[in-house]
Amino acid sequence: MFSYHLNKKAFWIAALATLLLLALVFIGSRNLQNFDAALIAYLFGTVFATFGIVYRYAVWLQRPPTWLYFKRTWQILFSGRFLPYLWLFLRKSVRNIGFQYFIRPRGSRRWWGHFLLATGCMLAFAVTIPLTLGWIHFTMNPATGMDPEMNKLYEAHVFGFKVFEFRLGSIIASLIFNVLSWSSWLVIIGVGLFIYRRFTNGGLIATQSFEGDWLPLILLVAIAVTGLGLSYDYAFLGGTTYEFMAVTHAVTVIVFLVWIPFGKFFHIIQRPAQIGVYLYHTEGNRKGMAVCPHTGKEFTSQQHVDDLKAVTQELGIDFTIDEHRSHLDYSPEGKRSMLAQAHLKARQESGRYFG
Repeated sequence: MFSYHLNKKAFWIAALATLLLLALVFIGSRNLQNFDAALIAYLFGTVFATFGIVYRYAVWLQRPPTWLYFKRTWQILFSGRFLPYLWLFLRKSVRNIGFQYFIRPRGSRRWWGHFLLATGCMLAFAVTIPLTLGWIHFTMNPATGMDPEMNKLYEAHVFGFKVFEFRLGSIIASLIFNVLSWSSWLVIIGVGLFIYRRFTNGGLIATQSFEGDWLPLILLVAIAVTGLGLSYDYAFLGGTTYEFMAVTHAVTVIVFLVWIPFGKFFHIIQRPAQIGVYLYHTEGNRKGMAVCPHTGKEFTSQQHVDDLKAVTQELGIDFTIDEHRSHLDYSPEGKRSMLAQAHLKARQESGRYFG
């Protein structure tokens, strides 16, 4: 029988985050004055996704190893070496989150797929989330709007404050109004590369599943294609299919948002935490390396060994050998060597080497 235990701490954290988001919607949209009612369905999807993402992330952080890395990341970042570690944090974020370089050693085609997909999604999120929450909106300059002879000027507002204005038909206008179309093409090309790989890679064909591997790609390409459909309808069909396009696009986007906390897309939320691991390794190497008592070689940082002892004890796992030694003090190579020597000694004492 299926049972699910509600994590109360994570629930209240998620509830607080959701209420904070709703408050920011009211504040950022000037009491809904700048909120676009046509985006109400997207708002509900975003609110649900926020609750689910924060809840699952809070549960994930409660795992002792995850919490240790999370805690150490902030301790290291705000230590006496703040500026060097801040620079490392920003550099690794741009390299591994912005350009997806962590995947490059696994193949150029795979990297291109990740890069195009990630760039398209990040561009789309950067535009649609503030629009959905009413944090940004565009209006026509009243002076140019009243005069048909003047070139039209649009004003960009953030949290109700005018930030800049741009001329209709300018390069800036083209960039702003078409950024979602370009991000859709990036997503479609990236998904295409992944689909090609899933049709041609023997290992993937043998292990892939519909829910874990194909459904995410189908959802992403559906969002991109229906989003382009809206632009195509506006540009060439005069809005004759707008209602159908708008509904299908909204459905695919909402399904995507609702599924983020429960499916493969959650790794997008987890990925930035990987940056903290780089800080952890750098600080551990700076403080000093652990030396295996058996091989006499360095194998990891002493900080890592000490933290691993603390985490395993918290989990109720005892690797202590005696008052001064622990199995965690030995490197993998040293453990294998000691195990082989123990087997040899046992066979020597039994007088039988085989059988």
